[in-house]
Amino acid sequence: MNKIILRSLLAIPLLALVACGPSEKVDGNKTDQKPAAEAAAGLGEAPTGKLPEGVRPTAYRLDLLLDPRRDGFTGQVEIDIHMANAADHIWLHGKNIRVSEATALLPGGKQIPAQYQEMLDSGVAAVRFGEDIPAGTFTLRMNYSADYDRNLAGLFKVEEQGDAYVLAKSESIQARKYLPGFDEPGLKAPFDIRLTVPEGYAAISNGAELKREPAGQGLEKVTFATTRPMSTYLLSLSVGPFDVVERPAIPANQYREKPIPLRGFARKGRGGDMKYILDVTPRLVEIFETELERPYPFEKLDIVAAPQWPSGATELSAAITYREQRILVGDTPAPGARLSLLGVHAHEIAHMWFGNLVTPPWWDDLWLKEGFATWGTPLALTIFEPNGGHDLNAAVRAISAMQLDSLASTRAIREPIADNNNVRNAYDAITYAKSLGVIHMVDNYFGADKFRPALGRYIESHADGVADAPDFYRVIGEETDSPALTETFRTFVEQKGVPLLDIALDCNKPGAAKLQIAQRRYRPLGSPIADTDQRWNIPFCFSSDTETQQCLMLTKTEQQVDIPGGSCPQWVMPNAEGSGYYRWTLAPAQWQALAEHFTDFSPSEQLSIIDSAFAAFEAGQLPQAQLLAVVRQSAHADQRQVIVAPLRYLQKYRGSYLGEEQKSAFLNFTQNLYLPILERTAGSADSEEQLLHSALLSFMALTAGDGDARKTLADKAIAFTGYKRKRDAEALDSDLYEAALTVAVQDTDGFLDHLIAMRAQLDDPRFESASANAIGRNRNPKQLDKIQQLALSGDMGAREAFGLIQQALSEPAVREANWQWLQQHFTEVVNKVPAQWRRQTPAFARAFCDKGKLAEVRQLFAQHGQLAPGHQRSLAQTEEQIQLCMALKEKGEALFEALPLAAN
Repeated sequence: MNKIILRSLLAIPLLALVACGPSEKVDGNKTDQKPAAEAAAGLGEAPTGKLPEGVRPTAYRLDLLLDPRRDGFTGQVEIDIHMANAADHIWLHGKNIRVSEATALLPGGKQIPAQYQEMLDSGVAAVRFGEDIPAGTFTLRMNYSADYDRNLAGLFKVEEQGDAYVLAKSESIQARKYLPGFDEPGLKAPFDIRLTVPEGYAAISNGAELKREPAGQGLEKVTFATTRPMSTYLLSLSVGPFDVVERPAIPANQYREKPIPLRGFARKGRGGDMKYILDVTPRLVEIFETELERPYPFEKLDIVAAPQWPSGATELSAAITYREQRILVGDTPAPGARLSLLGVHAHEIAHMWFGNLVTPPWWDDLWLKEGFATWGTPLALTIFEPNGGHDLNAAVRAISAMQLDSLASTRAIREPIADNNNVRNAYDAITYAKSLGVIHMVDNYFGADKFRPALGRYIESHADGVADAPDFYRVIGEETDSPALTETFRTFVEQKGVPLLDIALDCNKPGAAKLQIAQRRYRPLGSPIADTDQRWNIPFCFSSDTETQQCLMLTKTEQQVDIPGGSCPQWVMPNAEGSGYYRWTLAPAQWQALAEHFTDFSPSEQLSIIDSAFAAFEAGQLPQAQLLAVVRQSAHADQRQVIVAPLRYLQKYRGSYLGEEQKSAFLNFTQNLYLPILERTAGSADSEEQLLHSALLSFMALTAGDGDARKTLADKAIAFTGYKRKRDAEALDSDLYEAALTVAVQDTDGFLDHLIAMRAQLDDPRFESASANAIGRNRNPKQLDKIQQLALSGDMGAREAFGLIQQALSEPAVREANWQWLQQHFTEVVNKVPAQWRRQTPAFARAFCDKGKLAEVRQLFAQHGQLAPGHQRSLAQTEEQIQLCMALKEKGEALFEALPLAAN
């Protein structure tokens, strides 16, 4: 290993002349270019997306020295490669890696020196040989080194409480930052991994730890078992002074002969906070095994709480890694923290089958892993705790996708991705939540007894391999013998947009009641969506007061449906059970009837009514009086999810359309609706009522401006943080951290400085995130310099800085000042935030609602867009959302003007 280090150091000056560095950006609109024309001589055009066919890895052997106390790492990788045709070069991936020696090892012992060269900023590299490598199999060996990343990407280093840790964030295309190889999901291969680490440090990877051997100089070499074939984005490497929590193995069962060793890893001193997640893990694994009738696919299961992590969690095979805020919740977590933990944990366990065992070959089929893991989450949790409301949480999430899906700039669930810089754009509500809604709709309409066995067959057919949408359609179609099922998937997966059903009740002929149904794409006011002939195969179920539920498949743009019994119904519910992924609209009299009978419908149906009512209002098809009637009725619902469903709309409208003269009417309206619920749920021991109380208290304080709610929260924050008094650690639960700290920052003199100091003293990862957001919500212009400097300082984590800046631009009183600062310091902001989030920086401007700011947003990214590769989709969505906000201005203002008449 010492020889490898020496060779790497000697090679650095030479490689600096030939490797593409981060500063080599050529065109402001094109960030993925060759560093020089002569560099690609003889190679042809560097692939910006998929690598060329015919070259694939068959095995990796990785040997790295990972010492978190240093600034970088060294190592060697050997890749067994199969080539279909002879060639003098191959394309693979690598980014900011210093390769000191590369050699092709041919069968028979011949060795051919090779040259590694990074060609594109997205991490596309070439390896050139001095002669043709014959078709067949050879081994590529590379000795290399690289610096640890500091922006939570690739192999990154973080420091917490004086200790340093190294972790690998490989998804989506981050493995190339520490491993020269084939960084595509479809190029799966087994890994043999050895890590040299400081003596006594924990080392985590995908395979089970087999042995440790002294490696000299206070180091030891850890050898891991060979993995199953896997994609590089699932590669796990973590090293540091972690607490290791050993648990009894998950017992064998009828689907699995061997027990599964179970361990938890948390940074030093926090291992005890992993109790809850480790307690629930065996049961969740058992549920998925039973429902899929397939065993957990790996030899062990490690649960890793990362000190910092750019996303909530990542499904690294057999070593699921979480941002510690999500899972370090102690023995008795707050209801919201517990619900969040269960949701993310079930999702990641589902990935062990969906994504890890069966992998999409390319990112355009990301939905086959993320969509099914999202759908599997409420499926498992409803079995885990039948009365936990997880089915309604799933319905809320599916409906939420319709906001993004209503934009002209949205994407289809399955959409070609031709550029590496656009890969992360597929990780959005369309892939996760729309897929959830579509899969649930199909499962509900065709029946679990028909769909789920076919899903198990799909997993079995492609285990350890890859499968794309056509593979999925084929297996599901063969198993169910239902062309309508596969056609439903195709029309919803491969088309963008939300179907809108215009429904008219026709009772003109006595004894012959009918529904006239026309389907088209939903389009809000001001939308650039053009009229098209889009058509979906829609599983449509409706009910009425004269007939039980009736279901049929809508396959035409216009259809007529007879209502059995003949008599004219008083009301029609166009989305029975609320399981359809579509919106609908009715004549005013029918809307009125639904509002009057609102409490008679199931909670999922009530959610559909609320969503379609707001959608109709935003399309200019529903008067404000009828919308407010639906909002009033929602407050009388039995389920938390229904009561809080209108809040995000009211919050959005308040920020853009509420004038000073309407503020008292808005406060009165919301007090009449929600203060009785707050009084009823105060002090409740029921977790759902606690969640409801927290949501309404936060809304009344931050959105409605209720003085009593603000004082309640500020008092809690002051007591919890010990501002000018003895600290009471029980005064505030984590579900209210952000709301309470925000109010205290805004209303209490001197609290901001105290909160900044508390961030350095209180070792609570949930507090760290919430306090950053609260600091961003400051309204005092005199404190902006301090906050802006904090955001870019080493005292603020990369993820927390993103949240702080986003929140700062949501506050109208200081929005302009923060926007000017962002424009002036955009380069520093981009360099601060997590690398995989840079494409989302246009979203900082989504609170704007005027033409002038729209022009400034466009100008900012025309000048600096090259700093945020892949930003174009986020920019298009931001521009459109600003335009839609402007288009709704007249109706939005009229809505608040109507409040005095709707207050009671």
